[in-house]
Amino acid sequence: MSTINWGIIGCGDVTEVKSGPAFNKVVGSKLSAVMRRDATKAADYALRHNVGKWYSDANELLNDPELNAIYIATPPASHLPYALDALKKGFNVYVEKPVTRNAAEAQQMADAVKQSGLKLTVAHYRRAVPMFLHVKNLLDSQAIGDIRTVQIRMWQARKPALVAKVESNWRVQPELSGGGYFHDLAPHQLDLMLYYFGEPEFYSGFSINQSENTPADDHVTGHILFKNKVVVNGSWCFNVAESETTDTCEIIGTKGKITFPFFGKYVTLETEFGEETIEFTHPQHIQQPMIEKIVAYFKGEGPNPCSIEEAIVLMKIMDSFTGK
Repeated sequence: MSTINWGIIGCGDVTEVKSGPAFNKVVGSKLSAVMRRDATKAADYALRHNVGKWYSDANELLNDPELNAIYIATPPASHLPYALDALKKGFNVYVEKPVTRNAAEAQQMADAVKQSGLKLTVAHYRRAVPMFLHVKNLLDSQAIGDIRTVQIRMWQARKPALVAKVESNWRVQPELSGGGYFHDLAPHQLDLMLYYFGEPEFYSGFSINQSENTPADDHVTGHILFKNKVVVNGSWCFNVAESETTDTCEIIGTKGKITFPFFGKYVTLETEFGEETIEFTHPQHIQQPMIEKIVAYFKGEGPNPCSIEEAIVLMKIMDSFTGK
């Protein structure tokens, strides 16, 4: 497979800059077709991004003989059915996060991958972004000694500035997203915890709908005990005053502390030798480093950068926090 010829199912906002253009910028990769149910918007996307073909029906895209890989970037409710269809057609698959609405659906996807013998990667792309790799390097080199506790705080107003604005706010419709803003933002955060600290031993939490402003719970809390004895505590609240919004992760060890935002661009290291803050510039297309790894994986030239099995663990943690 000399070239990965991609088709996108769901060419919406997330694909405009974060991912879509990167498929044509990675060596051995080409974006050949896109699909969106709104034919006018699909045609417009293809024209603006110089994509040769567009469809308004996913079945037509999946019957395109030029394609050999599919990127699913729709709301989570349709991730599983589209992935199952793509695998049945013989495609390798890249799926947006959260991979599904819950762990049971993720397990169905994993079973289908195993049965098909094909490849599937989940879009936990922060694993490949330089800023978060810098944090991993600090942890692996024991820059702050042995890790004792991690504190995650994601507090936002009712309409978080971090979330893309869309005509239909599907993110707070649990039947489409799996939950609320927690399901949209927390996968990035919790996946990094798994990437940094390994296998969890225990996790628990709860969620409530405090404001009742949407059908989704807007306040989630949870904790994870990893097998290496690292303890992670997380708080996600989406109904605070604008003045109280925060996006902070503090990793505290026996020799210091690492602080960074999940949706920002700096990492601060504090030790007995002083404090150092490094500012980062993210890639123009933030998924491009991950897509490079996926192309290598699909071509048999590298490992899977994020497997469905890893995503199942993440979904089990999220389910335990939200009472599913």
